Amino acid sequence: MVRLSNLADYAVVVMCQMAMTSDTRPSAANVAAATTIPVPTVAKLLGTLSRAGLLVSYRGISGGFALARPAGEISVAEIVEAVDGPIALTHCTDPAPGQCSREGICSIKPHWQIINRTIRDALGTVSLADLVQGTATLPALAAAEPAAESNELRR
Repeated sequence: MVRLSNLADYAVVVMCQMAMTSDTRPSAANVAAATTIPVPTVAKLLGTLSRAGLLVSYRGISGGFALARPAGEISVAEIVEAVDGPIALTHCTDPAPGQCSREGICSIKPHWQIINRTIRDALGTVSLADLVQGTATLPALAAAEPAAESNELRR
């Protein structure tokens, strides 16, 4: 099973909370209270997401954090990559040599790039706004549904 790291999962939750409170500038403590994620973890994520350009931090008495762009312009892929780095299922796609003992003889390595790019592209099509509004769809399933319906009509 392929899974995101806990931090990437939490980052998506934090960003959804930020999108739902886009009219305010919540602090790490406010976000932690709303998401039940521990304050130190939220503070770390807010800093990471700010450095990645997804959030803007404000100092002072009315300080806090806000989305750097509208929620519809921030993809799940950007959030995951801000925390976990490039999206890849295997180490062999890392450009640094020596990640795999079979590297020189592997015929599958070029194909992993296609798979990784497909997964990244799929996550790139889901925006933060889609998650918050519950409008995220699976393009592959959406394309397959009309065909399935027409097959049922023929029966």
